[in-house]
Amino acid sequence: MKSIDINCDMGESYGAWKMGADAEVMPYISSANVACGFHGGDPATIRQTVRLAVDHGVAVGAHPSLPDLQGFGRRAMKISPQDMYDLVVYQAGAVEAFARAAGARLHHVKCHGALYNMAAQDEALSEAMARAVRDLGGGVMLYALSNSTMMHVGRKEGVKVAGEVFADRGYSDDGTLSPRGKPGAMIEDAAMAAERALAMIDKGYVTALSGKPVPVSADTLCLHGDQPGAVTFARAIRKAFAERGITVVAP
Repeated sequence: MKSIDINCDMGESYGAWKMGADAEVMPYISSANVACGFHGGDPATIRQTVRLAVDHGVAVGAHPSLPDLQGFGRRAMKISPQDMYDLVVYQAGAVEAFARAAGARLHHVKCHGALYNMAAQDEALSEAMARAVRDLGGGVMLYALSNSTMMHVGRKEGVKVAGEVFADRGYSDDGTLSPRGKPGAMIEDAAMAAERALAMIDKGYVTALSGKPVPVSADTLCLHGDQPGAVTFARAIRKAFAERGITVVAP
């Protein structure tokens, strides 16, 4: 029987500003990437999101970002490998503390936005990120873009890595995510997203915007909780998985 993890970026509200439908989406996922305060999230939101995940039996992960609240962590910055290490350890440490206070543990780290995309293609940043995850201890996993530099470097560094795929994002021919704003970059049809998810799991490929099949290793599937209709997407994907006998479980 095939299985896959479904992860979702969560806890991205900040103060009085609300983002996403965390409570509604949480029952459909198996791991949560909790924002750490640099692109979204604050101490109370981290605590509440971790508690929500624990109550639903969902694995708790950290979702570190570039320090860019105004740009929601989606603007690239020039950082050094040491900056990468410090950013990951600092932010993941906050989520880890709240997880421990809730009687759970930190399960994984998945970078957010521009930081994720930068590390996916930069060997030095990937090495720093892998070292940070390893130094967090406790068998913490790294979620990395499938078949990216980040995934290969993480495994070389001895970190347990889950290859991540996206059902609601368009792909470029090189296996990277198509830039937001480009036509086709965001998949807005739930049935199409479910169909793409099944192809990635059953056949090991995703169709790029050009029509080219791109090979992927689907260990964990990302569902964006901040997109309109996130709950509809979650239901459609879980229904498609159930019909194919695919179980959903954290790695």
